Amino acid sequence: MHSFLTRANAILAYTLSVCACLTFLCFLSTAFSHYDTDVRLRTFKTVVKNVPDYSASREKNDLGFLTFDIKTDILLIKYFNKIFIFNWNVKQLFVYLVAEYQTKMNSLNQIILWDKIIIREDNAILELKNMNTKYYFWDDGNGLRGNNNITLHLSWNVVPNAGLLPSISAKNVHSFAFPSEYTTSRL
Repeated sequence: MHSFLTRANAILAYTLSVCACLTFLCFLSTAFSHYDTDVRLRTFKTVVKNVPDYSASREKNDLGFLTFDIKTDILLIKYFNKIFIFNWNVKQLFVYLVAEYQTKMNSLNQIILWDKIIIREDNAILELKNMNTKYYFWDDGNGLRGNNNITLHLSWNVVPNAGLLPSISAKNVHSFAFPSEYTTSRL
């Protein structure tokens, strides 16, 4: 008849097939979810400095500083007309704040200024006040001084247990301008 290894191989292959089907059903059950919500962003203190970039070129580039507020309730995202984000297929959220602007050198500049990982046990209500940027707001030239078309928007990636990794941007954006003069004082 069949040996022990033949039977073990059949059981393992059947088990893997069932697991693959269940994983696909897990993905399919949340594939058409909408993970968007409203966000309120505000900026306060905006300063731009012209400092040397300590790379090989040693040219002076613009460095922007800003203080911002974020207010959103990521738990209020609609999922099949129910209000919650952490369904059974969501492992964590990677939330990040992006600044977009135009300069003479580049038609589109995008910089991530702040990020946070929110896991299932964490509080998904973001109410941050007077936050500084986590990462430097460098420009590869002198495009920040007097720039009035800088737009901030909050985005997040939903990290699922199985399936695609959607990247979502919030509906609301916030625009602000940097001052037209460089700041020489310490911050």
